[in-house]
Amino acid sequence: MRTPLSALLAVLLIDGIGLGLILPILPGLLQQLAGAETPHSLHYGALLSLYALMQFLCAPLLGALSDRHGRRRVLLVSLAGAALDYLLMAVAPSLPWLYLGRALAGVTGANMAVAAAYLTDITPPGQRAARFGQMGAAFGIGLIAGPVLGGLLGEWLLRAPFLLAAALNALNLLLVWRRLPESRPARPPEHRRISLNAFAALHRLSRRPGLAPLLGIYAVVTLVGQWPATLWILYGQDRFGWSMTVAGLSLAGYGLCHAVTQAFAVAPLVARLGERRALLLGLAGDSLGLLLLSLALSGWVPFLLLPLFAAGGLAAPALQSMLTRRIDDHQQGELQGTLTGITSLIGIAGPLLVTTLYALSHSPWPGLVWAVGAATNLLVLPLLLGRRRADTAIAETAESTMQARADKQQAQ
Repeated sequence: MRTPLSALLAVLLIDGIGLGLILPILPGLLQQLAGAETPHSLHYGALLSLYALMQFLCAPLLGALSDRHGRRRVLLVSLAGAALDYLLMAVAPSLPWLYLGRALAGVTGANMAVAAAYLTDITPPGQRAARFGQMGAAFGIGLIAGPVLGGLLGEWLLRAPFLLAAALNALNLLLVWRRLPESRPARPPEHRRISLNAFAALHRLSRRPGLAPLLGIYAVVTLVGQWPATLWILYGQDRFGWSMTVAGLSLAGYGLCHAVTQAFAVAPLVARLGERRALLLGLAGDSLGLLLLSLALSGWVPFLLLPLFAAGGLAAPALQSMLTRRIDDHQQGELQGTLTGITSLIGIAGPLLVTTLYALSHSPWPGLVWAVGAATNLLVLPLLLGRRRADTAIAETAESTMQARADKQQAQ
């Protein structure tokens, strides 16, 4: 841990493990707490939506607080809260307590925005796509080990993964305390007041030239990401009869392919193709994977499709790098908080939308839900065209302004 980057990536790795630990056991835990007569898929979607709602409300606030008071301090507080929250879920005696735990997890999980802002602080603009890829890879590696451990521990003791997640967050807290220096000093109190309105930062940032289409693309990419995030394990267990162990292994494979792509493919592909083409390549791979999954009849087919889903891992780092170029350095925390807030806002309705669509289409064609996800990616194309038109307009305006100044100086 000789550099801040190494320490930050280790924090994200442990975060990924802690999150992945509990995913394979949620369906079984819901059956235990809600009873066999209650459709656990609805509670599954509701819990994911609640988590996303709390992230939406808190991510912009945490990002702005890190702009004001420093990244390290906000990370420390959120990690301490996460450790306590996992302990609460480990002993939750009923379904309402589990809902409370997921709500608190959404508050503490909003620290991903602070981690992304920290990464922006310590990385030159030209290297940010590669660094965001490494960030995604570290988190993805955590999602390799997390579901495997969660599935194995869940077979032994259903709530054991919560205890391990609490311990890992405590380790994360110690790591940040000992190894992660502050990347942004606290700002004087006379700076702009922090708004508690989760929509305020989104409205303020979207007015910047050319940023609105990119935010729209980010929203589409995030929305389509709700399909595998919500249904991967649920669909595998319902459609293919996966056990918790197999479900954990499948999610680990998903994380491995994403980690390899983001660690080794993002930097060379963005350098060769540019951020825009890398974004399109990622979306093409993801759409093809979703479409083929909609036709799968055997449980081994999703494993064969993992490389296509991994190609989708190109999209987010390229897009985040494009977004950071549009924002001043003193607003990077607010930007990352806003992006996390968009992710969470979509995550509020996304799981409910996806699980409802799956429930309605299960009888005629279970795979229809995946085909709808592939079609949703097509919304990126008009938004990307709008962004190019905005860039052209900005360039023409700047050129006209410079020419007017030159003509004025020549006239004088």
